[in-house]
Amino acid sequence: MNPSILLALPFRYKPWRPRHLRLITGDVVGMSRQPEHDHKTHLEAAIDWLCRAQDVCDGGPDAGGVAAGWSFEDGWLPGYPETTGYIIETFLAAAEILQRPELVQRAQRMIDWELSLQQDDGAFPGHFGERGSHPVIFNTGQIMHGMLAGYLQLGRQACLEAAVKAGEWLVRHQEEDGSWRHYEHNGVPHVYNTRGTWALLKTALVAGDEALKQGAIKHLDWALSQQTPSGWYATNAFTLNRSPFTHTIAYAIRGFLESGLLLGEERYLRSALKAAKGMAKVQREDGWLAGTYGDGWEPTASYCCITGVAQMSLNWLRLAQDGAAPELRQAAQKAIGYVKRTQRINAADEVVRGGIAGSAPIWGDYSRFEYPNWAAKFFADALMMDMADIAVPPASIQRATDV
Repeated sequence: MNPSILLALPFRYKPWRPRHLRLITGDVVGMSRQPEHDHKTHLEAAIDWLCRAQDVCDGGPDAGGVAAGWSFEDGWLPGYPETTGYIIETFLAAAEILQRPELVQRAQRMIDWELSLQQDDGAFPGHFGERGSHPVIFNTGQIMHGMLAGYLQLGRQACLEAAVKAGEWLVRHQEEDGSWRHYEHNGVPHVYNTRGTWALLKTALVAGDEALKQGAIKHLDWALSQQTPSGWYATNAFTLNRSPFTHTIAYAIRGFLESGLLLGEERYLRSALKAAKGMAKVQREDGWLAGTYGDGWEPTASYCCITGVAQMSLNWLRLAQDGAAPELRQAAQKAIGYVKRTQRINAADEVVRGGIAGSAPIWGDYSRFEYPNWAAKFFADALMMDMADIAVPPASIQRATDV
């Protein structure tokens, strides 16, 4: 590591604590590459870490929620509505695969917390640690995934009502071209909102709501217009004129893929497949992907966004499951192997044990010096999908009690 990087770090990361120095030293000297174990061992470690992230919220205003993660700056962060929303589906899947029924009760508590946060207009708070904070389009869409899980898998009618209400809020604030500009990061539209559009579409199909369905299709069509000949998506970074993180690229792909499957719409499926194959071509043999990519899949960062690697393994697995590209399973397994080698499953420090860092090395630009909860969530999903050849969340729009 270049010593100037440490010297240039923001003041808030100082003074260094022994815990911080141990983590950085591990990356500097290569000790962070861990041995690979079987999927179940890594899955249990990730789920246990997420359980700790939920437990630290107990006794406070975020009880039931899952901490956004652990950071060098602040330690355990407050409960995060957005990511707690889609962790619900992860816990329900893990409860069955790991035979841990207590995870269902944890998911129920997450749902209770989310329902308590929904605003009268249907939106959900956009930021962690700020109950009633300014809502964000993307975040509300992600929480809808959890509401759908609550209805489809647990039969909670209030969850479907909350999802429909949130969907109506999304559609009310949609631009004529199908994009969103209000209640967005920096007031600009983002292609990665397709992942929320997937929840909007699924809600529409479950509830039989044509207005929500048309709103979802409008956004998918706008997002499709942003795809370049190489398969890369423009207008897909958090800010304008920047290369998107692998994280947001993977979000966009998953939204197109799942929406295409729900609608039987080939153009959305082709979009997802083209982008997924583009990413596979630039994957290193060890599973590594760059933190950001420009058009033509040119890497624009030297670090790895581990979250994005886990997410891409999900996309590749889903395309392999669907039969569209069975050869992508190999790319998925290489990606899973890479993430496994970053997970410290035997660490003495419980904030590290089983967690997944934002970047490799840990000082990379994505979630720098953090263990975000969504990294562990997507890694757990990928492990379960590869173990059991299932979709997480389930692709069905029928209630489990009706099947």
